[in-house]
Amino acid sequence: MGATTDIGTDRALAPAPTATSGIVTRFAPSPTGYLHLGGARTALFNWLFARHHGGKFLLRIEDTDRARSTQPAIDAILSGLTWLGIDWDGDAVFQFARADRHAEVAHQMVASGHAYRCYMTQDEIAAQRAEAQAAKKPLRIRSPWRDADPASVPADQPFVVRLKAPREGATTIQDRVQGSVTVQNAELDDLILLRSDGTPTYMLAVVVDDHDMGVTHVIRGDDHLNNAFRQLPIYTANGWPEPVYAHIPLIHGTDGAKLSKRHGAVGIEAYRDELGILPEAFDNYLLRLGWGHDDDEIISRTQATEWFDLDGVGKSPSRFDIKKLENLNGHYIRAADDARLAQLVAAIGGYRDEDLLTRAMPVLKARAANLNELSAGAAFLFAARPLDMDPSALDLLSGDAAQLLATLHASLDAVQQWDQETTEAAVRQVAESQGVKLGQVAQPLRAALTGRKTSPGIFDVLALLGKEESLGRIADKMAV
Repeated sequence: MGATTDIGTDRALAPAPTATSGIVTRFAPSPTGYLHLGGARTALFNWLFARHHGGKFLLRIEDTDRARSTQPAIDAILSGLTWLGIDWDGDAVFQFARADRHAEVAHQMVASGHAYRCYMTQDEIAAQRAEAQAAKKPLRIRSPWRDADPASVPADQPFVVRLKAPREGATTIQDRVQGSVTVQNAELDDLILLRSDGTPTYMLAVVVDDHDMGVTHVIRGDDHLNNAFRQLPIYTANGWPEPVYAHIPLIHGTDGAKLSKRHGAVGIEAYRDELGILPEAFDNYLLRLGWGHDDDEIISRTQATEWFDLDGVGKSPSRFDIKKLENLNGHYIRAADDARLAQLVAAIGGYRDEDLLTRAMPVLKARAANLNELSAGAAFLFAARPLDMDPSALDLLSGDAAQLLATLHASLDAVQQWDQETTEAAVRQVAESQGVKLGQVAQPLRAALTGRKTSPGIFDVLALLGKEESLGRIADKMAV
């Protein structure tokens, strides 16, 4: 994984890495906010496609919006990608640092006749906008400077550099996901390449960077499909090979509406830090949002790399369902290494005894859907005496529960070798001597040991707490 630097304006001009051969993909987020669900999926698809074909996956930070680009956002993007196990080849490229190169290309296009200096005023543009609105048509800038005589160019007046877009015929893209898509060139306008202050626009910078980085396949959301038709003339004007496009349908909520915060559209760090999702579960879920391989649902990273190709990407929007993500996460929690889970849970709960957590994991993780549930489930192991009781657990200690606990205490105190077998035998013996079912004994015992109505198996709890702690907790509740 390559090195990165801060977003300060004193960053040296960064040369873009040049691809030697084969397939090259890229992920190009703007550091104006968190790494969201759709961005993470785009990164994953690009990474898998490159790795599947033995190619390169590059990272470009599109930080040209200086007012909104922030270092915390860059850090969040890099941290999110690392958490997901998505590494990149070479150093991350920062787009702002390449502004001189972008401007160089624009000036070359003016010299070759594929772009022109436009001196239209804001009033003239506003008049064209009003005319388009009156006709209920989209605004298509028609500049009088497109084919103006160079001798008529005003001196010392501000100008922008516009692309001389084709106006006749049509442009067709053979998109690897959307299929054949055609747009009439009359629908295109002469987009701005350089602003009046000489800074490049997004449309120009993206094309120049993709070319210079050797990107062969542009895999991105289908909200960028229209941009492809506006960007292709820049490739043509410079005699550059066009990339292969693959525009992936967007992600919707379970109700079919555009994904929003009410559906769970938050930064992926929230899934990690607030929802307790494992990265392998999140990877698997992202993969299945719009891509499939037969009827497979549980897909490892190794399998995904082996199987992934663009043919498996569907044309319809996928639907994000937090419950499905949690169900999948539960599967990965049950399959995860106990020591690893113990380390993660210890960090969440502030627990110090990772060895105890590791021993407890086989019984704790059986029911947990996320790391937060695991942490909450482990809390009884570290609770200080006397235990705080849940109201429902306190109800289990009413009636003759105190007398029953005293009998249990005496029976368990006599156990010499403390393990699940011997403690189970002692508890069953008490149930038989009292003429009650095992559950009638286990419920007040569970409440006394954990402070809760539900817990892992009661004999697992006794084994994990140990004899001294178990007897102490029972004794605390014998007088309740």
